[in-house]
Amino acid sequence: MVFAAIMAGGTGTRMGNSETPKQYLKLAGKPIIIHTLEKFFVNPAFDHIVVLTPKTWVAHTDNLIKEAVGETDKVTVIEGGASRNDTLRNAVAFFEETFGLTDDAVIVTHDAVRPFLTRRIINENIEAAQKYGACDTVVPATDTIVESQDGTVISQIPDRSTLYQGQTPQSFNCKKLKALMASLTEEEEKILTDGCKIFTLKGEPVYLVRGEQSNIKITYPFDMKVAATMIEGAIEE
Repeated sequence: MVFAAIMAGGTGTRMGNSETPKQYLKLAGKPIIIHTLEKFFVNPAFDHIVVLTPKTWVAHTDNLIKEAVGETDKVTVIEGGASRNDTLRNAVAFFEETFGLTDDAVIVTHDAVRPFLTRRIINENIEAAQKYGACDTVVPATDTIVESQDGTVISQIPDRSTLYQGQTPQSFNCKKLKALMASLTEEEEKILTDGCKIFTLKGEPVYLVRGEQSNIKITYPFDMKVAATMIEGAIEE
């Protein structure tokens, strides 16, 4: 089976003074989270989609989805966790309890605030997760990356030709992901940032899927302006 988990658990503190989590801000009259959900909803490859939100936003999100796509048994809204990895655990647990996990079941995880992903990216994530067990969507680093151990002076400047910027989706074999998460130590838990790091910490390969520069994450107020311009350009075309 093929599952999708849209990660919408953040509160968007970097968006400034908005009291509304950034995933619920509107682009072209529609919440960002709905733009993102629709990319998965129209893709026939998915057996089920789960949207994970803060507890106080579950009912609101469910209503937004019903308004956007109508009554459907293809999407479920549940509470996310205290961290991204807790949210990921909740998603895997939901799919296991609701559908069971076959050996070839995969989960495609995606940021709710990346509404411009393409069907190609989604489909290549599914294929790579099925073939390899784990994959990350990336683009080559275009800026020079500077490392500083103390935040004051440069420690080193890595070779940019081997560096990539991570995006989402990140996709995994469900059983493999569950087993690796269960094996994490407390120390490993503290340094986790996303699902791919779980695999790398455990020495498991994570394959690369080519992303797009347009697959932006809406984090800051400036990103909203860029996204609005991208939406308008798409409409004009």
